[in-house]
Amino acid sequence: MENIIHITVEDRDGATQTIEIPTDINLSLMEILKASEYNILATCGGMALCATCHIQVLNGSDNLSEATDQELDMLDTLPDADMESRLACQLHLTNDNDGLRLKIKGALQ
Repeated sequence: MENIIHITVEDRDGATQTIEIPTDINLSLMEILKASEYNILATCGGMALCATCHIQVLNGSDNLSEATDQELDMLDTLPDADMESRLACQLHLTNDNDGLRLKIKGALQ
């Protein structure tokens, strides 16, 4: 079985593209988005402390890991967070996440 999935990413300006991701690399979704040239500050370096990697999951949230208390606490500080909000640094994708759709929401400063 191929360890490759496709996810669709909508940028802050509404531009959408599908990216191909190998699932056998040990990178968080935040690191994958940065490697795919998306502008994500990731100020805290992936510790769930800054919320600059805030994303809104448009489709496929059922197949993501549950948010930790720390991630939920951080999301609580965001005025535009909702039930579909996650921190990309806390998500590691698997083959089950094929077809995931997300929108980048994190602040740029």
